[in-house]
Amino acid sequence: MARSKPVRWRIPYRRPGRAALRRYHGRPVHRAGDAPAAGARCLAGRRRLAVVTRHAEVIGDPIAQSKSPAIHGFWIERLGLDADYRATQVDAGGLADYVADRRRASDWCGCNVTMPHKQTIMPLLDRLEPLAKQVGAVNTVVKAADGKLVGRNTDVAGFLEPLTDRLRQQHYFRMARVIGTGGAARAIVSGLAREGFTLVVAGRDRAKADALLEELDPSGEHHAAQIDHFAAATDFVFDDRKGCCDLVVNASPLGMKGKPPLPFDWSHAPPGSIAYDIVTDPVDTPFLKSAREAGFETIDGLAMLIGQAAAAFTHFFGIEPPREFDGELRERLMA
Repeated sequence: MARSKPVRWRIPYRRPGRAALRRYHGRPVHRAGDAPAAGARCLAGRRRLAVVTRHAEVIGDPIAQSKSPAIHGFWIERLGLDADYRATQVDAGGLADYVADRRRASDWCGCNVTMPHKQTIMPLLDRLEPLAKQVGAVNTVVKAADGKLVGRNTDVAGFLEPLTDRLRQQHYFRMARVIGTGGAARAIVSGLAREGFTLVVAGRDRAKADALLEELDPSGEHHAAQIDHFAAATDFVFDDRKGCCDLVVNASPLGMKGKPPLPFDWSHAPPGSIAYDIVTDPVDTPFLKSAREAGFETIDGLAMLIGQAAAAFTHFFGIEPPREFDGELRERLMA
């Protein structure tokens, strides 16, 4: 595979507990915005510039629909970094060659990993962080200082981020219905189990859903179901849900552009449930529209996407992204 053309970026010169940006006097490939974030502007001038040639990217198949380049590019611009973030299509047969090529590339600092590579990339890496090993899925690969490729999982933190305020509250009971058994579902199931949720995981293959639960949280009192269980209406009468926290999560590709919608009848959702769809193309999925029509609160896939990207960005570029501009970022992504 041909190596990508090196690009320049501004990276903080780091000391323990400190990070700084420098004005770059070279000619950048990715030109930063005229007004960097206030924090970066205040830090400018405190350290000597360390100039390196690095880039990051997102890989998958398909990949054209990915919003990751727009997210990372927005933060790069706001911080005034001369960096580059790309989207690269890698099919299953080319994954090993891709990893070998990037391992040799001095200008490459890592990649985000999307479908269908979150699990198949794992044996190609040098080591896994504990959470990625526990989840059994990698969505972020970082080239460490020693040149080793480290597999991480930022999907767990990204998924939980918009639920943070609720999860700080005390609940009598927490329950989530999760549709899907792929790499993203594994991260979501792991995260929710750690937050004390009882789970119902549904997939086309009930045995696969059962095996996923047994692997990720064998001591929990969870349940597996066929996905079509939720397609037909139910006359089940829910008890008083006051003081409870209920989620219905679409962790499958159903509802994505080019895929059929997720068949879910909202009679299966307890009163006060939150509908959460991780699909980002489109952002407002049929699942979310039907949830609102049924009177439920919704969370769209951009929440998780931006949250997991923020953690990955810090690993790639050594500085936290400017989250104070999330509103503007969402507007740009939905334009």
